[in-house]
Amino acid sequence: MALWVTFLCTLIALLLGGLYLLGVFRRRRPGEPPLDKGTVPWLGYALEFRKDSSEFLKRMQKKHGVIFTVLIGGCYFTFVMDPFCFGAIVKESRSKLDFITFASKLVMQVFGYKPIEDNHSIVQASSMKHLMGDGLTVMTQATMESFQKLMFFNLSSGEEKRVWQEDSLFHYCYNIIFRAGYLALYGTEPHQGADNKEKANEQDRIHSNQLFHEFRKYDRLFPGLAYAMLPPRDKIEAEQLKRHFWSMLSVKKSWQKDNISGWITDQDQLLAENGVPEYMRDRFMFVLLWASQGNTGPTAFWLLLYLMKHPEAMKAVKEEVDKVSRDNGQEAKPGSPLINITRHMLNQTPILDSALEETLRLVAAPILIRAVLQDTSLKTSSGTEYTLHKGDRVALFPYISVQMNPEIHPEPHKFQYDRFVNPDGTKKDFYKDGKKLKYFNMPWGAGISICPGRFFAATEIKLFVFLMLSNYDLELVNREEEIPAIDISRWGFGTMQPVCDVWFRYRLRF
Repeated sequence: MALWVTFLCTLIALLLGGLYLLGVFRRRRPGEPPLDKGTVPWLGYALEFRKDSSEFLKRMQKKHGVIFTVLIGGCYFTFVMDPFCFGAIVKESRSKLDFITFASKLVMQVFGYKPIEDNHSIVQASSMKHLMGDGLTVMTQATMESFQKLMFFNLSSGEEKRVWQEDSLFHYCYNIIFRAGYLALYGTEPHQGADNKEKANEQDRIHSNQLFHEFRKYDRLFPGLAYAMLPPRDKIEAEQLKRHFWSMLSVKKSWQKDNISGWITDQDQLLAENGVPEYMRDRFMFVLLWASQGNTGPTAFWLLLYLMKHPEAMKAVKEEVDKVSRDNGQEAKPGSPLINITRHMLNQTPILDSALEETLRLVAAPILIRAVLQDTSLKTSSGTEYTLHKGDRVALFPYISVQMNPEIHPEPHKFQYDRFVNPDGTKKDFYKDGKKLKYFNMPWGAGISICPGRFFAATEIKLFVFLMLSNYDLELVNREEEIPAIDISRWGFGTMQPVCDVWFRYRLRF
């Protein structure tokens, strides 16, 4: 009899534990945001969220207001859609709202890298040193040289060099920017003497192109990998690709390169000093590659596409680029050497800056997530105070809250190249309900999770667009072609990608 009682108690305990894990017993406590668990235990709204995060969140906001908690795959996410609350969330102490715990789990899941406690501070310190200020000046020059190596190595002479060439725009932009950034950061093929320099350059072109080809395979699998929803065959491919990159970007191979950036070497040295084994540092090299090059190419695609679809924007940006070149003695004309764009020149382009900012507003859609480590108060702009539940996650989706909000950005679906700049070249301010907003566009995130390489990323994009507009005439093959829709499977991971590519043609201007 006692055995049956024990068995029954155990069974009941397991059943109750299972129901608890499925979220059956979770109830909204006084002062907490509206709670919506959906109809499916544990899964909640996981499938709907994964299918189209933006449409799902719009529907939830319409149903519940500017703050609500939903169950997604066994986790409770509190989405805050009030932009006046963003500052309180992104500036809250790590003891209450923690970004690093969640990010560490994602990095392990996607890249196989297990971060150490000081990883975030190491990345931040190295990025401040090498991807901002004087360090960015050095990186701008290295990236400039990489672009020249990839884009202008086979220039012909005479009229034949002005023949139109056709290519697919997304592939072209992603390919060139990825490879230029990779060579600037991870170094170039070593060579002995001037005679072997061109052979080394050719090896750089071949190797970087091969690496991009494999990177695109992984990039396509990335959303499913992050959501842990890849089918078995894709899982196997993802693991094979990860091992390929761990090998190709290994510490041993990287340190054999010439001109490897301080951003790479400093971080590797600090990880080694902190006892991180070499095989794990190899994996970190892959993390850095995706973090630095996963969004710049797609952003440049959208920017050039918007410019080609809006002649007045193309005219304004091209005139600015040409003026900056002339003012700095770098005018592109027959017989002149290649333009060498400097960081100083890139600081003189308010219209290009605005066009880039507008592009990011339209296509950058990160989700900012914090783990709630203890019950935390949050007051909305209406004055209502809520309690964020310990153990939940709080999330911001600025794409809906601010970037596509018509109260902040009138005609939000329209590309307005000068939306972010005043006629005198200064930056515009933005308001909601008559109050000035600090967070009106958040493509890079904010607070502790803001992209540490954002200045370098913007520099890569601007260098590429500056070079394209300075040296080439550009036009769409089909001028009537509609701007493609975005791939909704990539919500939350930075710059969105198009569902299809667009063909364009280009020829040298001079």
